[in-house]
Amino acid sequence: MDSAETVQQVLESDGFQTLSPQIKVALFLGAMTLMSAALVTMTAFTRIVIVLSFVRRALSTQEIPPTQVVLGLSMFLTLFVMGPTVTRIEQDAVRPYLSNVIDGQVAWRISRAALHDFMIRQTRKADIALFAKMASVTRIQTPADTPFPVLIPAYVISELKTAFIMGFCLYIPFILIDLVVSVILMSLGMMMMPPMVISTPFKILLFVMVDGWQLISKVLGQSFH
Repeated sequence: MDSAETVQQVLESDGFQTLSPQIKVALFLGAMTLMSAALVTMTAFTRIVIVLSFVRRALSTQEIPPTQVVLGLSMFLTLFVMGPTVTRIEQDAVRPYLSNVIDGQVAWRISRAALHDFMIRQTRKADIALFAKMASVTRIQTPADTPFPVLIPAYVISELKTAFIMGFCLYIPFILIDLVVSVILMSLGMMMMPPMVISTPFKILLFVMVDGWQLISKVLGQSFH
């Protein structure tokens, strides 16, 4: 049984429905903390943080920018990309639930459907078919019928593939710079000089000239549409 089904059972229980709103909010926040690892893999964070990590490696700048900066930028870009989904959940589920217009079961179903819609748009059909076959799930007729135990791993490997494709494309111009510098050093007889020492400043210069961080942020945002 996955964590999503566990949360749904808790929300449907009579004991949960009789709790005060303050305790419900506290339990909800506690569940969000326990599910933080799952939520990271169910949002845009995976693709964004991997691509930004590729950028840092391609620039050969070691720990610049620092890991905390990469993670912080990844988180805020994730919030930007997930904005429509979060707004839908807040307007259709959270507000009505806190106003006692709908119960916890309905709020959970609305929130789950909003997240499901986002994930299914980014997941490849081949990946869904793979995990559906592994789980012996044969009742999938439409994308909305895809269960979360099948959708989540399919979404993760789809995001990994997309991120690695984007990372490969990012590496190409920087590899060309490394090759040019290596050829020049060899022609000058400076074979003992590490090419990275010379190529790194040129890669940083190229990245700054094309306004790389703005370009990467734009590409990452548009890749989810």
